[in-house]
Amino acid sequence: MRLYLTALNPTDAVLDGFLPAAASLGLSATVLTDRPAEWPAGVRVARCAVRDPAAVVAAAAPTRAVALLSNSDHLQEATTIAARKLGLPGKDPDAARLCKDKAAARRAIAAAGLDLVRTVTVDPGATPDVPTGMFPAVVKPREGVASEDAYLVADHAELVARVAEIRGRRPDVALVVEEYLAGELRTFETLGDGTELASLGGWHTGLGPPPTFTEESLAWSPPAEQARTQLRARLDALGVGFGACHTEYVVSDGRVRLIEVNYRLIGDRMDLILAELLGVPLFEYVIRLHLGEPLTALALPDTVDRYARVEYVCADRSGRLVAAPGPLDTVHGDVRLGCRPLREVGRAAERTGTNRDYLAVLHGIGPDETTVRQSLAALRSDLQWTIAE
Repeated sequence: MRLYLTALNPTDAVLDGFLPAAASLGLSATVLTDRPAEWPAGVRVARCAVRDPAAVVAAAAPTRAVALLSNSDHLQEATTIAARKLGLPGKDPDAARLCKDKAAARRAIAAAGLDLVRTVTVDPGATPDVPTGMFPAVVKPREGVASEDAYLVADHAELVARVAEIRGRRPDVALVVEEYLAGELRTFETLGDGTELASLGGWHTGLGPPPTFTEESLAWSPPAEQARTQLRARLDALGVGFGACHTEYVVSDGRVRLIEVNYRLIGDRMDLILAELLGVPLFEYVIRLHLGEPLTALALPDTVDRYARVEYVCADRSGRLVAAPGPLDTVHGDVRLGCRPLREVGRAAERTGTNRDYLAVLHGIGPDETTVRQSLAALRSDLQWTIAE
């Protein structure tokens, strides 16, 4: 029995999450990728044009595929189309498409009468035509991921400058300009079997200074019942309900306003930290849903009696990372602490104002916020990262 995972570059979610989980379930696993040379030698990979559903079907069909899934934002639609052609459980392709296309997602939410966010699409080569009343606004790729090339703009002049900057790097990408949604950024993590949807909890996200939106910290903060109800309604409007989903939102005057929906697990090692916090084999659960098991077969906790906090160490300048701590797991009193590198020593990189600036992720899980914060601060004070310009 073989599990197929579609992927682009190697990620911790696949290497440390899905592949060990597949082995625990007794499944052989193959990674389908268009970048096989980038993957570690011990991983079974097969070259495949993974953005093409027909190519994915051709790669998986000759063997007895029991599940096909992806944790990549870029590959959700192609993968779920391929899964459907192979007769395997999977997400709704229309839902995967809506989640990737931010303008289309806004239209679907508005059509359901749930929220109206003023949005203007800017096609490649077109001049932005945005009403003055929409500012401040956020400009970002229509099918972008995370905070990459997302900027807060105060007026039309700033918008034109940012559009030109983004097009200098990505000339063929369509952009969206959205009204800025004020409020503290939060997340909603879910699992579903296509019929039922379970809330895993959520995080309160701390952002770096504008005009970029770099996530610098996340603190465990499950949404209240009223927010969960509103979030579920919005996910229903998008057709989201199978496998893992990571939703970002703010609350304004008691109303949930979506920032974006990523039809996958939360990233940047947060998925692995979430599994540790919940005390469940989260990656196995995702695979089991794609094997066709019902949500009721998964032993999910009703509540979590622990607190968790995650902090990212970000590069403050461009240059080469010349010294950094390696992986670390330790205990400080009642708090389990961890540090994982996110950039290898010796690598040079430009500072981008996005999660590509991450050098490492630190996390603490313990009985309460104060204890965890103090323990994390003590850990961080003992560690050092050095960048040579």
